[in-house]
Amino acid sequence: MNAKVSPQQLEEVEAALSTVLAGKPRQIRLALCCLLCRGHVLIEDLPGLGKTTLAQGLARLIGADMQRVQFTSDLLPADILGVSVFDPREGNFRFHPGPVFHSLVLADEINRATPKTQSALLEAMEERQVTVEGETRRLPEPFFVIATQNPLQQSGTFPLPESQLDRFLMRLSLGYPEPAAERKILKGNAGRQHIEALRPLLPVSVLKEWQAAVDRVRLSDPLLDYLQALVAATRSSPEVAYGLSTRGVLALASAARGWALLAGRDYVLPEDVQAVWAPVVGHRLSEGSVVEGEAVARHLLGQVAVVPA
Repeated sequence: MNAKVSPQQLEEVEAALSTVLAGKPRQIRLALCCLLCRGHVLIEDLPGLGKTTLAQGLARLIGADMQRVQFTSDLLPADILGVSVFDPREGNFRFHPGPVFHSLVLADEINRATPKTQSALLEAMEERQVTVEGETRRLPEPFFVIATQNPLQQSGTFPLPESQLDRFLMRLSLGYPEPAAERKILKGNAGRQHIEALRPLLPVSVLKEWQAAVDRVRLSDPLLDYLQALVAATRSSPEVAYGLSTRGVLALASAARGWALLAGRDYVLPEDVQAVWAPVVGHRLSEGSVVEGEAVARHLLGQVAVVPA
């Protein structure tokens, strides 16, 4: 097959991430799938459940330059994008790039910033470029945004607008750890203290190979029929205000390819579509929490007959 993801490589990456985030194999694989598909990931949950730990672990495994931005209510767009500062020695303005000009940007607690500051990431996430003071500047390749946000019912949060949510390929939730995993953390056998020990197992050169392999994964006509039937269900259902957009359909197809590749195949099965369905479309169909969005998505998934690959 054309794909270059070996089971051994994948096991090493997942095992390494499990040393910092115990008991969450599905969330780890979904996050890896998101990176392979050149997508951005939004992690939503209560504070202290490992959102930032997962993001930092991914950054260490990629080995790319990372910048963490703590979003607060007084953060300004220029604090993210950069600003031109007058240089008296040269007599002109010099642009000082902001943290967005790094390969991996960790936007911590993104929904604690105002909508104006949140929107500063829109062009960067979609176009991989930033326009500041009339000049367009390209961002590094690869470029990923891993954002965390707290539940909206917590004080001091601003809901992300639909246009911003749509830029995230997936929205994930970690949830409370199982007792066995939490015991492992309490004994010091997993957790944030192991991040420094992580070595780059997925360097940029290897990551680009995996990303190119995703593009070669085949989607048969019957699978496209299944995808379009699912999309049609979202657009005709009275349970959702707006059905899945074309961008959302493309995101679903890409994520299904990535999940198939992680399973060691160069073709997509219905199971691949079903595995990524809720994380990809949940935040596009519901403005509520991860649980509410995924519940709506899974309900619609159960109403559409599976089409054989």
